[in-house]
Amino acid sequence: MATLHAGRLLARRYRLLDQIGAGGMSVIWRARDEVLDRMVALKVLAPSLAADARFRDMVREEARSAAQLVHPHMTSVHDYGETLAPDGSITSFVVMELLNGEELEYRLTEGPLPWPEAVEIGAQVAEALAAAHRLGIVHRDITPANVMMTPVGVKVLDFGIATHIGAPDEDEDGGTFGTPAYVAPERLDGAPAQPATDIYSLGVLLYETLTGRVPYPADTWEQLGAALETGDPPPPLQVPGLPSEVVRICLRCLSREPQDRPTAHQVALVLHDQLLPGDPQAATMLAPTMPLPSVGVPPEPPGVPAGTPVPAPGTA
Repeated sequence: MATLHAGRLLARRYRLLDQIGAGGMSVIWRARDEVLDRMVALKVLAPSLAADARFRDMVREEARSAAQLVHPHMTSVHDYGETLAPDGSITSFVVMELLNGEELEYRLTEGPLPWPEAVEIGAQVAEALAAAHRLGIVHRDITPANVMMTPVGVKVLDFGIATHIGAPDEDEDGGTFGTPAYVAPERLDGAPAQPATDIYSLGVLLYETLTGRVPYPADTWEQLGAALETGDPPPPLQVPGLPSEVVRICLRCLSREPQDRPTAHQVALVLHDQLLPGDPQAATMLAPTMPLPSVGVPPEPPGVPAGTPVPAPGTA
């Protein structure tokens, strides 16, 4: 099996520079596109996954879907590639926009955010989701780990694990995609991917940025099921100065029934309305306090009509 190392050239185009992230499914490299002379991020699949032709096909299709998404609050997907080593092993990778910023997950380790900043982040994530939903694509894993705060605003990461509305939402073993605490109730019953389940995840994210905690803590599907079975509403959103409209839209996002949730476009409109025009506080809060390289997905407009359901996975 060919070993990846700094300086190696993939597909006669992408020069690996250094590793900037790793997970169970992939390793992220900072690289230089020597054809277009620009810095990019390469998500290289784990060798065991790259050896599976069906998995490579799935990743290629996901990259193709993600590449359709062009929006200021999504990270762009530029390319998909495969290389064959002399020993027959395959290196499979996705080429993405390289970002500099700070993950929202890291920021939240310091506690909840000032409400204007939390609302602005929620609005920008909602805009990105609205654009994806208009193209029939759902994200399936809206969490703080998949939101990057950059000098030019929020970027939603990992649309590479997105899928099309109505597509089956289980892995090969029949498990549910996503991060338990952010997954909508209907997902536990095997509901297919729909926009409304992305909206539920957005509600959890907004709630967490405002309070520093998720409404229903859960590390496993069993814990999530037990928390939801009680039927208890989320703990009250008690944040000094928080507009009542923000409380209402957040709780609507967390509605148990998918049809009761707003659309991403509606969420974006409500949240933006709660920020004063030209509010310097909200405008400057998104600038990261420390530069951290990262990766993401595509960019462009908002807008959409009424609600429906959605799902959520994980990558890297």
